[in-house]
Amino acid sequence: MNTTAEASGGAAQGRRILLVDDSADAALALSMLLEALGHVVRTEHDGPRALASIDDFKPDVVVLDIGLPGMSGFDVAREMRKRDATQHALLLALTGWGSDADRRSALDAGFDHHLTKPVDVANLEALLAG
Repeated sequence: MNTTAEASGGAAQGRRILLVDDSADAALALSMLLEALGHVVRTEHDGPRALASIDDFKPDVVVLDIGLPGMSGFDVAREMRKRDATQHALLLALTGWGSDADRRSALDAGFDHHLTKPVDVANLEALLAG
């Protein structure tokens, strides 16, 4: 089966993705999947480090957990929307929090889409391609 990257002849469709998740295992697994699909991935495990890395990494996409220690993903998303480097980035909430209120809160915080764990890989690929 061809991935989007393979179908396009390699990493031409690759995006710069900042992945923020406090679970090191979950972050590693998803980063390996995203890299296999032809994306460049930087991983951070908390909000302050994610914010500190955006100016030099300049992500096209941010995949951000909501339940982070210290600074919630909602707060990180609000701050990212104020910054030049991520003002127009695609912000994807990837979280175990899946109620209607959680979805509304994510959109209100500046996320473009709200995904629940475990992520549907086909849905994630479609969002990354679009």
